Amino acid sequence: MKVQTTSIIRQLRALVPVRPLTEREAKSLAERQAIILLELLGQHRPAVDVGLIAELPRIEVRVEPNLHKGGISGFSQWSQGRWLIVVNRSDSTTRRRFTLSHELKHILDHPFAKVLYSNLSDAEAERERIIERICDYFAGCLLVPRNWLKQAWANGIQDRAALAALFNVSEAAISVRLQQTGIGEPRTAHHRELSQPISSYFRKESTGQTFITYPQAAQGGIL
Repeated sequence: MKVQTTSIIRQLRALVPVRPLTEREAKSLAERQAIILLELLGQHRPAVDVGLIAELPRIEVRVEPNLHKGGISGFSQWSQGRWLIVVNRSDSTTRRRFTLSHELKHILDHPFAKVLYSNLSDAEAERERIIERICDYFAGCLLVPRNWLKQAWANGIQDRAALAALFNVSEAAISVRLQQTGIGEPRTAHHRELSQPISSYFRKESTGQTFITYPQAAQGGIL
């Protein structure tokens, strides 16, 4: 079914504050864009139909073999009045889905990229690495939305292979999203198992010293 997508890219670009962003701010923006894109495309449960990206106006998606010979999984460029996204057909389905999502983020960023990412690093190579991380983050948020992952986990789907199958992504992508969202991890270091009973931390040591000392009670009350 053809999705009504006339202004989707415009709406997602309208979310962008045109100023230099920190990496944290850029990732927050990426997640917001991903969430809104899912709503606009009518995607409400896994696995996301990322093929709908190919139906966005002025976007052409091609799947071509042997791009890995050039060391890439895909690329995007403006050509002949439309955006062209080329994805490596030799990659796995999960990798192709991730690449398509990643390249869409580059397209969304294109009008603002020089401003948005100008303060990420003084070194161009490092700045490019951070930009790639941000596009990866967008892809992860689009394919494995935080709330969907939480819901799946709460419903008892906690095996990485099962989650990967549910979201149609790689197990590596699931592992990254679990880490990014903190799902399934101890909330704080205080929840780690102690090496001895709690009460023992407040008793006298073998030397006769105590961990905690209190003043002597004064006659008629407590100091």
